[in-house]
Amino acid sequence: MSEDNHKGERIAKRLARAGICSRRDAERMIGEGRVKVNGQVITSPALNVTESDQIEVDGKPVGAPERTRLFLYHKPAGLVTTNRDEKGRATVFDKLPKELPRVMSVGRLDLNTEGLLLLTNDGGLARHLELPSTGWKRRYRVRVHGQLDKAKLEKLKDGITVDGVRYASIEVIVDKEGTNSWLTVTLTEGKNREIRKVMEAMGLRVARLIRVAYGPFQLGNMPEGAVKEVTGKVIKEQAPEFFK
Repeated sequence: MSEDNHKGERIAKRLARAGICSRRDAERMIGEGRVKVNGQVITSPALNVTESDQIEVDGKPVGAPERTRLFLYHKPAGLVTTNRDEKGRATVFDKLPKELPRVMSVGRLDLNTEGLLLLTNDGGLARHLELPSTGWKRRYRVRVHGQLDKAKLEKLKDGITVDGVRYASIEVIVDKEGTNSWLTVTLTEGKNREIRKVMEAMGLRVARLIRVAYGPFQLGNMPEGAVKEVTGKVIKEQAPEFFK
């Protein structure tokens, strides 16, 4: 392993750039003794590596990092956004085209949520695009059952606390009102099951939830299950801070 620990890059970042996992997961894998550098098991992520170092994860060599790639995916309902599911349910990654590189999701969509999911082969980019500081909003089409209280929905722009969890500003537009009302909901954070929990606090039950936009990227008319790659030029234009 490199003698000068000021050269190169942190091992967790290197694994993320190689599309193995996120930096956070890389640190966990290192703690579990699953990573070797130049034939030696490492136990701390406080290590820099260079291109000359030989890295293995679970006994398999880690190749050179690919160029950073980003994909748009129309996730169907009924798939979990995880690599492995303890309940044996089908995952997003089970259904992706075989020609795709190893990818990870930018955030998650829960089992019954459908729509736009971003995928990337770069764990560093995934983390960057998940952060609220990026300023990217998430927009959803939501079908709800229940009596709408438009005044309460309007107040969601000031944020709301539900079961002790504070949710930042939520913008709600009523597109169609009736037995099955349709809303357009825009989030600034996108916490776990945020829309379902907030709508329940409004006395509404979510019957269908479709993410139609994540930051500048739109679902548009992509068919269910389709994947579309974003060009490198567009990635750099939309996430300039990441490439500095």
